[in-house]
Amino acid sequence: MAEIEIKNLHKSFGDFVAVKNSNLIIENKEFFVLLGPSGCGKTTTLRMIAGLELPTSGNIYLDKEDVGYLRASQRDIAFVFQLFALYPHMNVRNNLAFPLKMQKLSRSEVDAKVLEAAKLLRIDHLLKSKVSSLAGGDRQRVALGRALVRRPKAFLMDEPLGTLDAEFRELMCLELRKLHDDIDATTVYVTHDQQEAMSMADRIAVMNEGVVLQADSPKVIYNKPKTKFVANFIGSPGMNFIPINEKISPSQSSIKLLDSSLNIPEQKEGTDSNENFLGVRPENLKLVSENGVKGNVFGVEYLGSRKILTIETQLGNIKIRVDSDTQVNINEQIQFDTLNNNQIIFDGSNDKALQSEFMS
Repeated sequence: MAEIEIKNLHKSFGDFVAVKNSNLIIENKEFFVLLGPSGCGKTTTLRMIAGLELPTSGNIYLDKEDVGYLRASQRDIAFVFQLFALYPHMNVRNNLAFPLKMQKLSRSEVDAKVLEAAKLLRIDHLLKSKVSSLAGGDRQRVALGRALVRRPKAFLMDEPLGTLDAEFRELMCLELRKLHDDIDATTVYVTHDQQEAMSMADRIAVMNEGVVLQADSPKVIYNKPKTKFVANFIGSPGMNFIPINEKISPSQSSIKLLDSSLNIPEQKEGTDSNENFLGVRPENLKLVSENGVKGNVFGVEYLGSRKILTIETQLGNIKIRVDSDTQVNINEQIQFDTLNNNQIIFDGSNDKALQSEFMS
């Protein structure tokens, strides 16, 4: 398998800039996810790695070799599309065998590799079936098998589970990750679904408007986002942003919100702006009986083992995660405080997270 590195990768379509000077290293055998909303540049980045789009500028290295301007067929990379891209008039065996026949392998080699891939994906009983007769999940396995069968240096997947229903998509997430581990693959996976990304990835690159905002492990991306966009995009619901109408100073460890004072992690840097934000996850807030920020319960979402409360306050609507047996009623007045020291201050002038003891 292979390490993939992109340096200052840039792609423009006329006046529209799809990818802006991106830099990433995808390590050998890593499951790496490009995550972001529609139109953020993740698929364009993937297509440039595959050789389906040529970069406007920048470099793409596969095992230290610059392949940025090589044809797709010269890169030893397999691409799995969202819409399968199978040959409907062929049976499963012939779909799997097609890339091997293009390599002019012998009949015995083709048969052995097809059977190996089919068994790995548990579709060996379907080898004689027409692709057009298969359910969506089985078609997806065939598409994966056709990529897997020739054991390329890297697998690139563009929202391969996007057409599946929620229950089967969850199952396929587990199977894709297991498949990746079984074959020691290097995988680059594109999705806009944060749940897919968080459940499968070794590392995630969050993109927006063509820019890689942060690339790190799912745990770091969730707990220590570097920008407001990342903090809001990751999490369901996303992070709360509570306005702070004061400058933040280095070493500051508390802030004033209305009639309350909240402790925050000691800050290592300050802001020039006096319009900043306290970022706090819904699970890092708690209900209290006194000395908290006051508000009225605006909404209650029951989610099985927990509830999400929406609290209407003078600072805006705040979401709090509580246990499902917590008794609250719509329009009830409550108070809340921070549960721990896992808060982040975002500079209002650039939406970037300040360094603090928590962010270290």
